[in-house]
Amino acid sequence: MNNQQIIEDYYREHRAELTGFVALRIQQTDEAEDIVQELFLRLLTGQRPICEQTLPALAYTLCRNMIIDWYRRHRTLDDVEHQLKLSQGAYASAESLLSMREITEQLERGLARLPEDCRDIYRLHVYGGLQAKDICQQTGEKYKAVEYRLGLARKQIRNYLRHIS
Repeated sequence: MNNQQIIEDYYREHRAELTGFVALRIQQTDEAEDIVQELFLRLLTGQRPICEQTLPALAYTLCRNMIIDWYRRHRTLDDVEHQLKLSQGAYASAESLLSMREITEQLERGLARLPEDCRDIYRLHVYGGLQAKDICQQTGEKYKAVEYRLGLARKQIRNYLRHIS
């Protein structure tokens, strides 16, 4: 049996189970369905060989990782929304805008210290919201190279920001 057939069979039999697994953890049924759909799209477009015995473990591992990504995105959005609600007044709003500008300037100063290839990849990740896989497709570089440069850039930016605060 080929990958596509194995994944299709697993989808028919376990889609509701996976949706329940995700919905239980994020408390949103619509979002859970989206995550499960994205999971199966990733499985279908992946290049790795898949066998029936390992597919359940792979599916649940990918689900868990996607749930973590979902929480990271929503935590950041919640933090930003919370700050915006706190800064409803004109004075607080101007203060938060100034603070955001200062943070961006500090980040740009830190980026200026990075090698150009690391800087470009880090910008695509932070400002473009791209994952390493997407950066590989956009730049045509190997995944491991992008992952290494992104890790190196994160480490250097973290150290730079730690020293200025």
